[in-house]
Amino acid sequence: MTDAATASAPPAVKPAGPFSAWEIGLALRYLRAKRKEGGVALIAIISFVGIMLAVAVLISVMSIMAGFRSELLGRMLSFNGHMYVQGPVLTSPDREAALKRISDVPGVVSVTPLTESPAMFRAGGQMTGGIVRGVRPQDLASTKFVYDSLTPEMRDSFGRGEYGGDNILIGKALADQMGLSVGSAISIYSPTGADSAFGNLGGLEKTYRVGGIFSSGTADYDRAFIFMPLEQAQLFFGKEGVWDVIEMKVAEPDQVETLLTPVQQAAGPGSVVTDWRTRLAAFWGALKVERVAMSIILGLVVAIAAMNIISGIVMLVKNKTRDIAILRTVGASPSSILRIFFISGAAIGIGGTIAGLVLGLLFCLNIGAIQHFLEGLLGVQLFNADVYMLDAIPALVDPWDVTWVALFSFLMSCLASLPPSWNASRIDPVEALRFE
Repeated sequence: MTDAATASAPPAVKPAGPFSAWEIGLALRYLRAKRKEGGVALIAIISFVGIMLAVAVLISVMSIMAGFRSELLGRMLSFNGHMYVQGPVLTSPDREAALKRISDVPGVVSVTPLTESPAMFRAGGQMTGGIVRGVRPQDLASTKFVYDSLTPEMRDSFGRGEYGGDNILIGKALADQMGLSVGSAISIYSPTGADSAFGNLGGLEKTYRVGGIFSSGTADYDRAFIFMPLEQAQLFFGKEGVWDVIEMKVAEPDQVETLLTPVQQAAGPGSVVTDWRTRLAAFWGALKVERVAMSIILGLVVAIAAMNIISGIVMLVKNKTRDIAILRTVGASPSSILRIFFISGAAIGIGGTIAGLVLGLLFCLNIGAIQHFLEGLLGVQLFNADVYMLDAIPALVDPWDVTWVALFSFLMSCLASLPPSWNASRIDPVEALRFE
């Protein structure tokens, strides 16, 4: 008898676990509001669009800032070098051997002795100030952006002309400012001048020929620097046989600290070795502070957009009070009710986050085409190199930035969904059905 009763008894029903299929299905069903509940759908759409736009803007701005920082730093390091050596080696009779030792250090790509002197430039009735950089013609290729912007004829003409060095290189911004072209004459005034039998004459002025016009992509450098053959610069500025600094480029600028000791040993006793982090410390620090500040500000925009979910779930709970009471009477637990409305709010946040990621990535990947389209449509230059130092809007998508933006948006959506979901789980079914 006992065995027969046991055999005929229905199998035990295993209770559904958290976030079961029926909870997820009911939560998504609630988001598809009927016409009489259109207010809930409208608020859900507004919340979705708000999160989407906030995430897209945050990714776009972070990518543009990362691209701007990377491009600008790359151009500055290409123009200025990664490491510098100063000290007794600059005037030592053994300095050529020291150059060879430094260039043999693993990780060092190029070694360039140079001089830099302030000067005044005059042409076409205009005068401006800048810096004359003396560099050996064979070392010009180490300044990549400058060298790549020159034609083969301009590269070959550098260091040639009367007295072995009258052909010099000027930047495009300086050429535009003073109305110069290849072959034009430009006078350079040195406040020190060369030494003579009567002492330093001072105030030396000489006319040079523009042998080439370079464009480094950074307007400030193109306006301020002139390249002159090293021997001619030494002679003109009274630095005959003197180097101001030895400049180096390395394979891994981010790992430059590992080369400080080997380069110091190769340069010899008394040499002082510095790197780009010291020379560009203020600039690099300002970029990092700006990045953190913009991340916090735009992160708050995402948080504010996520707060719209609260109003949507509050209205959804109000409209579904009768359904909540019925679910409770048929055995649904308060935690199930909480999860149902939590899933509804989180679904809005997840959908908005995914759509924002796609929109932001598409914008960043096509930012050049968008810039050219808007410039052609509006007839204005949106990104002026004289103001922003670069001639195009850069964008660098960092996977880490995309990841933390997505996680932050999802977290804020979940936090915004919790309070109204918690209130829904505390509704008393008896009170809710009293007036039904």
